[in-house]
Amino acid sequence: MMEVHDYTFLFVLGLLFAFLDAYGIGANDVANSFATSVGSGSITLAQALIIACFCEFFGAYLLGANTTETIKGGIVDTQLYAATPEILMLTMVCALIGSSTWVLLASSRGWPVSTTHAIVGAITGGGIAAFGTKGIQWDGIGKIVLSWVISPVAAGIVCSIFFLFTKYVVLIHQDSFRRGLIAIPAYFGVAITINIFYIIFKGAPKSDLKSASIGIPVGIAVGAGFAVFLWCLFFLRPYLRRKIQDGEDLKWYHLFYIPLVGRREKPAVLQEEAQIKNGEKGADGEAIEGEANPSLVRLEEEKPSFFQKCKNKAFAGLHKDINTTESEVINEVHANATKFDHDTERLFSAVQVVTACFTSFAHGSNDVANAIGPLATIYYIWENANINVAKAPVPVWILIFGGIAIDLGLMTYGYHVMRTLGNKITFMSPTRGFSAEMGTSITILTCSKLKLPVSSTHCITGATTAIGLLSGGGFRSLNWRLLAQVFLGWIVTLPAAGLTSGLIFAFVARSPSL
Repeated sequence: MMEVHDYTFLFVLGLLFAFLDAYGIGANDVANSFATSVGSGSITLAQALIIACFCEFFGAYLLGANTTETIKGGIVDTQLYAATPEILMLTMVCALIGSSTWVLLASSRGWPVSTTHAIVGAITGGGIAAFGTKGIQWDGIGKIVLSWVISPVAAGIVCSIFFLFTKYVVLIHQDSFRRGLIAIPAYFGVAITINIFYIIFKGAPKSDLKSASIGIPVGIAVGAGFAVFLWCLFFLRPYLRRKIQDGEDLKWYHLFYIPLVGRREKPAVLQEEAQIKNGEKGADGEAIEGEANPSLVRLEEEKPSFFQKCKNKAFAGLHKDINTTESEVINEVHANATKFDHDTERLFSAVQVVTACFTSFAHGSNDVANAIGPLATIYYIWENANINVAKAPVPVWILIFGGIAIDLGLMTYGYHVMRTLGNKITFMSPTRGFSAEMGTSITILTCSKLKLPVSSTHCITGATTAIGLLSGGGFRSLNWRLLAQVFLGWIVTLPAAGLTSGLIFAFVARSPSL
């Protein structure tokens, strides 16, 4: 009979492999959540990390309970473990080993696989090794598998609606920049309205929704969206026009009181670059040479110290170039995509930062459970010596533990997957990235409310594929060879993680004992 704090070594192993699994989620799932934003140039890799630190944590902490419940107790039949809770601990440890091993391997190869696939497959494999097929709740598995088919299609459809509307209303017109200035406040308002509604609707307990009208979350969301629309109309819109079109030297904080900011001249370097571009001459009548400006000369770097070398090595992932297009195939794919006005695309970088935040928040509400769900089960059994884990709250320290591991994974290893989804599948620009992220976040939040632990990888890949098909070159605007590798990774993930988990469980549980 198990006693409280028995099998501490299993708890320690659970901590280790939960950390590695969360690290893999950061390197793979969080990376693909930000791939379109970084790939389009809207934000840098370092900025993506800062956003992830906050959005992923709060998404998991505020809205992650539903999917965590599914991962903790919705896959295996926990009642079979009532007499031996330690066996359920072992099952979850083996699941974390199987999931983390596969996800880290895939991340090292740049394959955007589903961490949801991995953990569900790993728990299923461990459950079958423990009690055979009767140890699995197949109804729950069926719902999850169905969501994997529906989610990429749904994300692609929603993404297509946003992109086609933007393309035909704004991008293809001669005055696209002026139209973009009109559209940006509306897009901000729509994005805020949709996401706040889902956050309130998803976060509210069922009892509250039964007693209150759905009009309450709708009213709050519409009010917030309208307030943001007005702010963008009177502050963001003139700020973007003056900064992008007029080239004024505006700082980020000018955004909050732009009507009071007088006209500011272009920076000297920008003026000189513009003169060089236009072939203008200097005051002496000679052509201006760009190399003559000492501010453009790069200073010789000092030899780094040992501490700086260690720091550069640890954070090398933050300085990787994920937009390299050294492949002829990728260059050809990009060449087939229609390019739109550069300044108009820059307008949408602002709204894409917001959609990146919501995509990260939605991911945190759904996929962070992949690592902390099994760990929460292990910790509960170690602490209480019973299997009543389904409704047990997830301790805050586990959320923080998982959040730190996720951020480290994105920071040090996420560039591999970002390279794949950022620009290797199709050409990505701010308008395309904005549309893909809107489709992804809406799909994830909807499925999370339905307690379906969908794959953010499937959603963002479905949205990216839809963008490629609508980019002007049709099928030629997509890297089909790479897509085939991604799809193969989806198929292999579940059996690979499940087989690893099941074999480890069988080896440990059926080994001779003292």
